[in-house]
Amino acid sequence: MKVKIILLFCIVIFQAYSVSAQSVTVTVSGLIKSGDNKKPLAFVNIIVKRERDSVFVTGTVSNEEGRFSMANIKPGNYLIEYAYSGFEQQKKTVLIGSLSPFLDLGTIELQPGINQLKEVVVNSTKPDEMAATMDKKTYSVAANIAQSGGSVLQVLKNLPGITTSQDGKVELRGSDKVAILIDGKQTALTGFGNQNGLDNLPASAIERIEIINNPSAKYDANGNAGIINIIYKKNKQEGFNGKFGLTTGLGALWIKKENLPAIRPQYQSTPKINPSLSLNYRKNKVNAFLQSDWLYTETLNKNEFVSRTYSDGTVIEQQTKRNRNTHFLTTKAGFDWNLNNRDVLTVSGLYGIEKIIDRGDEPFYNKELTNRKRLWRFLEDELKTTVVASALYQHKFEQPGHLLNMGFNYTFHREDEKYNFENILPSFTGLDSFKLLSDEHVADFNIDYTRPLKNGRIEGGIKFRYRNIPTNMQFKPGQNSPLDVNAGGEATYTEIIPAIYGNYVFESNKVEAELGLRMEYVDLDYKVNPNHNTYKSDGYQYTQPFPNLRLAYKIDEYNKISLFYNKRVDRPNEVDIRIFPKYDDAEIIKVGNPGLRPQFTNSYELGYKTNFSKGYFYSALYHRNTNSYITRIAIQVPPSTLIYNVFQNAGRSSHTGLELVFQQTVSPVFSFNANANMYRTVVDAFTVLSKYPVPTPFSANQQTQTSGNIKWNAIFKLRNQTELQLTTIYLAPDIIPQGKIGARFSVDMGVKKQLKDGKGELFFNATDLFNTLRIERTINGNGFTLNSTDYYETQVFRLGYSRKL
Repeated sequence: MKVKIILLFCIVIFQAYSVSAQSVTVTVSGLIKSGDNKKPLAFVNIIVKRERDSVFVTGTVSNEEGRFSMANIKPGNYLIEYAYSGFEQQKKTVLIGSLSPFLDLGTIELQPGINQLKEVVVNSTKPDEMAATMDKKTYSVAANIAQSGGSVLQVLKNLPGITTSQDGKVELRGSDKVAILIDGKQTALTGFGNQNGLDNLPASAIERIEIINNPSAKYDANGNAGIINIIYKKNKQEGFNGKFGLTTGLGALWIKKENLPAIRPQYQSTPKINPSLSLNYRKNKVNAFLQSDWLYTETLNKNEFVSRTYSDGTVIEQQTKRNRNTHFLTTKAGFDWNLNNRDVLTVSGLYGIEKIIDRGDEPFYNKELTNRKRLWRFLEDELKTTVVASALYQHKFEQPGHLLNMGFNYTFHREDEKYNFENILPSFTGLDSFKLLSDEHVADFNIDYTRPLKNGRIEGGIKFRYRNIPTNMQFKPGQNSPLDVNAGGEATYTEIIPAIYGNYVFESNKVEAELGLRMEYVDLDYKVNPNHNTYKSDGYQYTQPFPNLRLAYKIDEYNKISLFYNKRVDRPNEVDIRIFPKYDDAEIIKVGNPGLRPQFTNSYELGYKTNFSKGYFYSALYHRNTNSYITRIAIQVPPSTLIYNVFQNAGRSSHTGLELVFQQTVSPVFSFNANANMYRTVVDAFTVLSKYPVPTPFSANQQTQTSGNIKWNAIFKLRNQTELQLTTIYLAPDIIPQGKIGARFSVDMGVKKQLKDGKGELFFNATDLFNTLRIERTINGNGFTLNSTDYYETQVFRLGYSRKL
């Protein structure tokens, strides 16, 4: 009832905020020659006017080679005039589309004549603003006041079309199979093929975020739900400039649910601190940049209450409480060196270190909470180190937008993890521990070629990836240890992926088209300790085409219909097939599966977009079919009450939905954005054989669920350069493996004020303002039912200051 009242209140006051979507601009170029002798013509006047009313937009003159270029022209229909003394004046209507940032008009030939250059009348009326393209949406992190000073994960969950799953992963349209890129590349900071680290990556380091629901062939084929590209800050202004900031905060001010008896207290009033520094120096041919952030947090990372009911009547009540301390430092530095007017070399490096200390308690009781069966205490000490080195060479041909890029990217990521356990039972106390060391090496080399055309562009390229991850798990058992010591040892994951792609984009007055094909060969080899008690070495190879298609019809200047298709893959990541059991939960144990295979997804989308005065409406009907659906399956091996969560390929699944986005600037002081996503998920009946700890079959009937989410976002521009932002999110009940997850609801708020000198900025924000967010789950297994509610820390208040140098 409390949630419904708050939701009704939020709807009544019509909360929404406008996330800043960047407008598309285009650079138009061409070559002018004489029609009789074919020689280039210098100093020809080129004038661009709007076709519908002949309003002047921009102009330029050709250089000594007859070439010209005009930047920052918004998409639309234009009239281009070419005038030169002694030659016939030429006029051509031109469509400047939104699919390519560069438009090449080719060679324009002027015929000799006696026409003179006519007077140019300049009208100060500006061209209409155009909204972002349908295939990619770009959002400014600085505009997200409610999440300033937080993590990238917190920023993402407030963007249209994005939600978060039960385990903190971001989802696009109900799927967590999302490829996360940093500056257009996959790195170990955010995961290769999976997601990690987003909750500890400071938002203060990020300039903008791009969401690509239907990626083209130029992107890697993994991630069936789409791509999120996180762009780091890098200024290119002349001279020395920069920005520094400091954010502090407190979380867990109130206890959502009291602990079970006789365990250590849960974290309260948890501090947060995030200093950041961004520097840039540009002079002559060199642009040097530095971005450094440190994030320290104390967090009630998990506070889950679980009730397990078994078919024989046994009931076990447990609580998993995890107090976490995190230090996370990231520093990115590099330089752009303009070797000459056409060649640029960019060299950059990123260093990240993340220190995590978890102190956890897990008591296990009978149904009446009168008899404690066990107390499992643990101390996790984990150090993650990431080093990324990149070099990019770019050659610019004479034609603007005609580019050749060559890049090399090397990533090293070390995971050094130590767990120490106290296994406290009525008759004895055991001391157990394990140590995991994993070193990930990834080398990427790519060549990309782009050439603008008169009605679009062509793209092509090649990429080669080598990835090697040796891991070593060492168990140290104590008295009557519950650890499976024979499931440790060494394992090595090796992946080789060469790929080639081509992409063609076409645009006319009525039709848009994009057609691409990517070919990937994958060779994955997973070598397992030969003494492992369950698993053996495994791997797979495949060669697959990954096509993409986009067709669009422009009904008129303001309305467009688009059709998308692409095929994508989600390969199991190394942690998904990792052979070692994980004991951060003593009786619900997670294990990988080296027999796991990739899942392939075909995606279809029909979209409609209409632009109107100071806003737009977008709707998309989408459908995804997935084969060899990857999911965790929870099993019990009687008579033990332990539950094992093991990754499996569970057959076929489908996902059909409708997404609606409405954005409007109502007045100079109020604008809003509303986003609704409704979908139906079907998981077909399946049977799998779980090999760990002993071969155990599991079968499930078909599951179906209709779910969705709603977001209302609003921004109010108040007096004295002050802005107020409000965000309301509702997530309906949804399917999870073998069960369902309950509804979730939260409200975020932020206030930002620009100081009088224009360089300083103060902000205050609150996430989960009413402390309503919690995660409820139900899982049905072979002989047991699990019900849980996680009262983890979600409410945080932050105060911050930043200033431009």
